[in-house]
Amino acid sequence: MDLSRARSAAGDADSGSGRPEATAPVVETRALEKIYRMGDVEVPALRGISLSIAAGEFLAVMGASGSGKSTFMNLIGCLDRPTRGSYLLNGRDVSRLSRDQLAHVRGEQIGFVFQGFNLLARTTAVENVELPLLYQGVGSRERQRRAAEALERVGLGDRLEHTSAQLSGGQQQRVAIARALVNRPALLLADEPTGNLDSRTSIEVMSIFQELNEQGLTVLLVTHESDIAEHARRVVTFKDGVVLSDVPLGRRRLARDELQAAPEHTA
Repeated sequence: MDLSRARSAAGDADSGSGRPEATAPVVETRALEKIYRMGDVEVPALRGISLSIAAGEFLAVMGASGSGKSTFMNLIGCLDRPTRGSYLLNGRDVSRLSRDQLAHVRGEQIGFVFQGFNLLARTTAVENVELPLLYQGVGSRERQRRAAEALERVGLGDRLEHTSAQLSGGQQQRVAIARALVNRPALLLADEPTGNLDSRTSIEVMSIFQELNEQGLTVLLVTHESDIAEHARRVVTFKDGVVLSDVPLGRRRLARDELQAAPEHTA
């Protein structure tokens, strides 16, 4: 399924989704700019991005290397601050917060999933998922309960005590997703989450993102792969720091026959 066919199917798919229209934006950027300075040279990475992401949306950002998509992800994730413009997260302008304030916002409202799983190698799945709660001072019993609950959500309820070395790549990414969910964020950011996975495992991971989105979680995905982007409900393409296109997609279900058609793997 390509983007043009998905666009034509958008109306039918959305009308039959059975989900209420989301109106309140979780993310709103207004003329967002980011300029990096290298000596006396200014390098613009974003040139006035204005986007709104409603609660419950699943949006994919695409673009070639240097398009600004990673810079945009860093700003939305409160890992950096814009040079100009504003960024509202759940109605609060976070674009001028201090580093400590940004860290607090990240811990409370944003979950991150990266291409590299970033798990502690000799630590169990449940202990890896507990880490964000540990940093927030949550008690041991509550940490374990919420970590186990998050692992159940991604289908790893029977792998709580497995270390990273005992898990496949796809299972490790599921642990990383569970870790991103454990703080019950308003926004889930996924940066090339299938980049280290084979085709079949990528489909499995994207099905998790779809299921989480259907449960009401707002998801923002950055990817350079069009087939991965098509699993979102909307695709925004960046080029040279501006929005080149903004395409709504119909709901693409990850059907069993898609998984069956994917190559088998042994991991």
